[in-house]
Amino acid sequence: MALGYKDLLARADATVASVEADAATLAHADPDTVFVDIRDPRELEREGMIPGARHAPRGMLEFWIDPESPYHKLWFAEGKRYVFYCASGWRSLLAAEVAQQMGLTCASLRGGFSGWKAAGHPVAAREAKG
Repeated sequence: MALGYKDLLARADATVASVEADAATLAHADPDTVFVDIRDPRELEREGMIPGARHAPRGMLEFWIDPESPYHKLWFAEGKRYVFYCASGWRSLLAAEVAQQMGLTCASLRGGFSGWKAAGHPVAAREAKG
């Protein structure tokens, strides 16, 4: 039997730590924690992002994490804790599960960027790339 998205989310939620927006502010201040925005660049340009977050498009995540990949990003090899987020928390939960399977210490921001903004936490503008 094939798994649906709800099954995939439930499986990921059982194995990946999640952090609520208010608790995430403590992690945000920790220099050993990196927030990773996996949303589409157009979402970032339209809505902004968490200040200081790194952007890793979901479609490139596995390639950016793997040190053997020609697309590897060194900031994924720093041995830090990575808090993934998207708009609502679903994509980032699945992304955090994959990153965790690839050896990173991860968490997912429950409620995503929408929850972060709704809680009144800071938002930084993302400039459109020309």
